[in-house]
Amino acid sequence: MGGTAMSTNSHGASDGFTLIELMVVIFIIGILSAVAVPIMRGRMDSAKWSEGRAAAGSIRTAARAYCGEKGQAFNYGGTTLTELGFIITPSGGGTGDLDGKYFTDDCYTIDFEGYDNYLITVDAAASKGDAPSVPLKATMDQDAVWKEY
Repeated sequence: MGGTAMSTNSHGASDGFTLIELMVVIFIIGILSAVAVPIMRGRMDSAKWSEGRAAAGSIRTAARAYCGEKGQAFNYGGTTLTELGFIITPSGGGTGDLDGKYFTDDCYTIDFEGYDNYLITVDAAASKGDAPSVPLKATMDQDAVWKEY
């Protein structure tokens, strides 16, 4: 009584999977991954942008404190992140206050349009290699409205 590779059930059919059944399962897995991968990539980029959002919030808080302490508007074209109290290391030195896992200090700029009216720009083009791919820029205004472009 030699053993066989596959046993048969009560109807005489083998207990294995047919090639068609295996192809259908592989096809379904392929469709699910084609849908899930782009969704997950977008979620990862969104999570990475949270670092930029947090740093922009810190800049916003410092800008409000600056206006409160000085009792005046920003210097047009003159107030920098350093004047707001941040330690900045240009060219991604890695020790600045705004330097993080995905964004360097160089990614952040602040533009002033009037008293307590400013726009913080986070530019991923100057960021580290694993930074979010899309969008390349985002801004936060004095009212903490965050926009991604």
